[in-house]
Amino acid sequence: MTQDAIRRVTDRIIGRSVATRSKYLEQTRAAAGKGPKRGTLACGNLAHGFAACGPDDKAKLKSGTEPNIAIVSAYNDMLSAHQPLERYPALIKDAVRKAGAVAQFAGGVPAMCDGVTQGQAGMELSLFSRDVIAMSTAIALSHNMFDAGLYLGVCDKIVPGLFIGALSFGHLPAVFVPAGPMTSGLSNPEKAKVRQLYAEGKLGRDALLEAESQSYHGPGTCTFYGTANSNQMLMEIMGLHLPGASFINPNTPLRDALTVAAAERAAKITALGDEYTPICDVIDEKAIVNGIIGLMATGGSTNHAIHLVAMAAAAGIQVDWQDFSDLSSSVPLLARVYPNGVADVNHFHAAGGMQFVISELLDSGLLHGDVKTVAGDGLDAYRQDAFLDNHGVATWRPGVKESADTKVLRPVADPFDSTGGMRLLSGNLGRGIIKVSAVKPEHRVIEAPAAVFDSQDDLQAAFKAGALNRDVIAVVRFQGPRANGMPELHKLTPGLGVLQDKGFKVALVTDGRMSGASGKVPAAIHITPECLGGGPLARVRDGDIIRLNAETGELNVLVDAAEFAARTVTVPDLSHNEWGMGRNLFGAFRASATGAEQGGSCFAAPIPTA
Repeated sequence: MTQDAIRRVTDRIIGRSVATRSKYLEQTRAAAGKGPKRGTLACGNLAHGFAACGPDDKAKLKSGTEPNIAIVSAYNDMLSAHQPLERYPALIKDAVRKAGAVAQFAGGVPAMCDGVTQGQAGMELSLFSRDVIAMSTAIALSHNMFDAGLYLGVCDKIVPGLFIGALSFGHLPAVFVPAGPMTSGLSNPEKAKVRQLYAEGKLGRDALLEAESQSYHGPGTCTFYGTANSNQMLMEIMGLHLPGASFINPNTPLRDALTVAAAERAAKITALGDEYTPICDVIDEKAIVNGIIGLMATGGSTNHAIHLVAMAAAAGIQVDWQDFSDLSSSVPLLARVYPNGVADVNHFHAAGGMQFVISELLDSGLLHGDVKTVAGDGLDAYRQDAFLDNHGVATWRPGVKESADTKVLRPVADPFDSTGGMRLLSGNLGRGIIKVSAVKPEHRVIEAPAAVFDSQDDLQAAFKAGALNRDVIAVVRFQGPRANGMPELHKLTPGLGVLQDKGFKVALVTDGRMSGASGKVPAAIHITPECLGGGPLARVRDGDIIRLNAETGELNVLVDAAEFAARTVTVPDLSHNEWGMGRNLFGAFRASATGAEQGGSCFAAPIPTA
């Protein structure tokens, strides 16, 4: 039955996307042409393109017979997840030269850290940074010098932005190259406990900073299963990583060997060889469905209810939240990784990781195996683990058949839950998303009076004043893309968690985002239409009874329909969102942003249909 449901959703997406997908492929095929595109450059253009190259590379680029690989990197040394990328260009260039090709650093893209900006004004740039990264990627590739791209990025908006930018050059093969998670430090549950004690005033800032420093302690991605690590899962299950590449720690021999192997593979799959694999062929409707299934099976980040919509649209593929919800109902939850459990991604990888998940889903008919990947045709290669041979070269062997830790990873026959972790909510307050994989069943149905706030700071002030010590559904409105860039509201989690632990019925309802690390408190997020666009959430008043039922997918305010419709909404003064931390530069993004279910993007019509 679940296999039938997956086929139905896939067919629905294919049917819905006929016009836009066909147009995308038509434009992409036309861009491919014949031979390296740099062959169409005038001599002056081409000379500029290789002026700084060494003699051997220059000779290859002159000949036009050897591939030129673009390196597009999100490196900076402030972000722990991206600091390891500093060494990658040298590794890649050396590997590509040995393969008889050339690699050039085509361009860098910005990479901001949601962990640093969480709860700060800079977070209001976060969602739109994805579109900036996509445009920066396009600029890097616009010189028309390249036959394939290697995309170096890890975190939140960065991989989706690189992905969208790469698809705008869909005739080029694309291999995504991760940096891996940092080694395990202070456990995520212990970190959460310290945060909650701090929110209660029982610990000081020194103790909090010490705990955070023990958790985020070295190079690599944060070890909880938030958006950054969900990105890596997606790139692997959608066939843009090499098999087994996602969760190898930074600065290890295997990590470096996989980077070298990615470079070699990119050189082999250009149009100049006999394994041409453009990204437009890798990312089709089945690959997008596989990505959503992977998200549900592992309890991944809610941010991808926005990002995957925008990512799919860049390939001419139209998905919506009903697709997410239907697939979630059809896919079992196989992983418990914090915040859905106590383990981190290193434990997940050690228990069998992506190879076990993919193998289980394939064997159960819950993934489309007949897809193209950068490793070749079909997903079977992704059942394999990467390891080093006796010469220090990356190679592959069959992955484990059984989970090494069933508290972290389970087979389809014995899942943690019969359904995935994300559900659609709808009702007279609009449409939204809730992640239930970390919410205990007794907290999934909440009916309580609303307490309405127009900023997360106002909610925190009310919590600290003791005004929320009761059953309450906190409504935080005017947090959508058009209002203030849709910042994450993750800093609300500790306070709401305190109220829940006191025995109160607590939930959050907002047109904003919660982090991929959102946890035990039920949160109806991404409510659309957003309040600034006339969404009904803006008409909720203090004391209105709201019913949030994550089991039935219901989100309603229990107010007479005529009275509710007659209410007027006074839009708060949002001028404080327009200046400071560069927000003044993003007015055009806010003004043109699509709704959350349409990807929260300034690319309102990414694929022309006429």
